[in-house]
Amino acid sequence: MSGLNAPGGSVVVLVPQDRCVEFFDAADWARLVEAARRLGGSLERLDSLDGVSAADLRVLVTGWGSPTLDAQLLATMPRLGLVAHTGASVRGYVTSEVFARGIAVTQAGHAMARPVAEVSLTFTLMLLHRVHRMNHAVHAGAPWYDAELFGQQHELAATEILVVGASRTGRAYLAMLRALGARPLLVDPTLTPEQVRELGAEAVGLEEGLARARILALHAPSLPETHHLIGARELALLPDGVGVVNTARSWLVDEAALLAEVSSGRLDAAIDVFDEEPLPAHSPWRGLPNVVLTPHRAAGTVEGRLAQGRIVVDEVSAWARGEVLRHAISETAWATMA
Repeated sequence: MSGLNAPGGSVVVLVPQDRCVEFFDAADWARLVEAARRLGGSLERLDSLDGVSAADLRVLVTGWGSPTLDAQLLATMPRLGLVAHTGASVRGYVTSEVFARGIAVTQAGHAMARPVAEVSLTFTLMLLHRVHRMNHAVHAGAPWYDAELFGQQHELAATEILVVGASRTGRAYLAMLRALGARPLLVDPTLTPEQVRELGAEAVGLEEGLARARILALHAPSLPETHHLIGARELALLPDGVGVVNTARSWLVDEAALLAEVSSGRLDAAIDVFDEEPLPAHSPWRGLPNVVLTPHRAAGTVEGRLAQGRIVVDEVSAWARGEVLRHAISETAWATMA
């Protein structure tokens, strides 16, 4: 995986070396080399496009921190035909000018669904069984058994879990809930009641679901209409002791309203995404005994990262052979991404 500050190749991987080895094993890197050869050029890994000739660039593999492909930057890449993103949302890297030039865009979000769903399930079980509260209490030297401090423990089987959004991750999470005997409730206005039933869930309105749920799990997309979908009013509809799980986007929740509820002890939460990241050292979220915090790493498994890379390699190889892309993003889909 060489090529730092080398002349640009026909396929450029604009991903830092430490992240690159997470995405691409030797076999997949060799497949990228072969795709570049098929396109009549070479493969390069770069930290930056500064000072690099991009005149022959055909495929750009992007990652978190890649530059925005605006008209000025695209003017230096007259032969660019494909942008393949190693993550999910390409909103911050792709502009309408990319689509105007007929450049194909693809991404690896499909591979992120299972690991994020597994973290959502982990959060769900922790909150139901009050593992987070007991862990904090034992570390803090609290009495060995204090039912009032821990709160009531519940099993997942036959428990009503409100899932907001049947995204890729939402569907993977629903499948796990069903396998473990939970009773999923689903809010997703894009699906018919029959489609919801096919996912093994019960279709409900948001207010009804909030009133019935023991866990609220968010898996909706970040759209204008979903901004602060869960605010103070909605949180107030949740029964005491309910746990809120968010591995999707902080966009979906009024963070100040949720903080007020968990600080009072009425609700618990497990959160992987925040309005401000990294979370400030003196954030009021830190130290709360009834909140589980993770640093936006729900998708960061070894297997998941390699699967993301494999999707990118499959897409680049397919494009080099003139085949249809399986994970292409249209301009319409791009416009709704956060």
